[in-house]
Amino acid sequence: MIYNLISSDLIKEVTFISVLFAFILTCAAIALGKNILPRDAGRAYAINGSKSVGKPRGAGIIFILTFTLSCVLFIKLDAEIIIYLILTLAAMLSGYLDDSSSSPWGELKKGLIDFVIALMAAFTYLHYNPNTFELAFFSKTVTLHPLIYGFLIVVLIWVSINVTNCSDGVDGLCGTLSAVTLSTAYVLFRVFDIEPYFRHAVLLMIVCILGYLWFNASPSKLLMGDAGSRAIGIFIAFVFLKLHHPLLYIPVAIMLILDGGLGLIKVSFMRFLHINLMKNIRTPIHDHMRKNKEWSDAQVVFRFAIIQIVIGLAVIYAIL
Repeated sequence: MIYNLISSDLIKEVTFISVLFAFILTCAAIALGKNILPRDAGRAYAINGSKSVGKPRGAGIIFILTFTLSCVLFIKLDAEIIIYLILTLAAMLSGYLDDSSSSPWGELKKGLIDFVIALMAAFTYLHYNPNTFELAFFSKTVTLHPLIYGFLIVVLIWVSINVTNCSDGVDGLCGTLSAVTLSTAYVLFRVFDIEPYFRHAVLLMIVCILGYLWFNASPSKLLMGDAGSRAIGIFIAFVFLKLHHPLLYIPVAIMLILDGGLGLIKVSFMRFLHINLMKNIRTPIHDHMRKNKEWSDAQVVFRFAIIQIVIGLAVIYAIL
């Protein structure tokens, strides 16, 4: 909106203002709205789950809405970006309805919602983009049949939503790892010099997450809930698709993948194959580190983030 009213010579100034606007609005909206959020009931099997009882939950609805508003005000929107924002809101809303429900939604219900959203995202991406992607470390372009690439996009989105969701069990962990992942992706957007408008959206998502982390730093005053983690997860998937290097999701988000993904693999093997993989490893991995290695919450967040930052820097160096 504002983008269309200003001269192109003022883009940097508007971007600067948009970052401050998004951060301040997120902090103010959370401070004013946290008391009307649903309250966390605790998780019986989570380490220190009792400490979350009674805290406002579902703060994702606040910072995802401020992110969306900031994008509408400050980014040049096209049909593709608008659809991605709508799908991010859909993931947020499904998570918030689960957060506020008196009884948690079943895995099948959430899985079907994820599938429908991912399917719509894949269709949208392939409508506006070629069915090709780049192999960054090998300087090669891969072309796939649209149906095969669409299937892989659905897998990427489903994985990103769920591993991000599973990492939200320690104060500040999900937000910090997501901010690190998106910050690395933002640098890669600059390196490849592509998608300036979507790159601006990435920047706004980062500062909105940082605004949330102001309240979620240990000991937290509120929790993002599924409303935040599921929306962030789908947005991260969009980021690597628009980067046109989707395989970079693996190293750049490796700690999110390991923390949440190993638990998904363990549960899947137990449920469908009746094989107890990693029986001596507690999942998500952040619970293993707290329970078995006696790491504090702050140590989990800092050490996971340090590993992710180091790997992200290595990826950037390898590509430059």
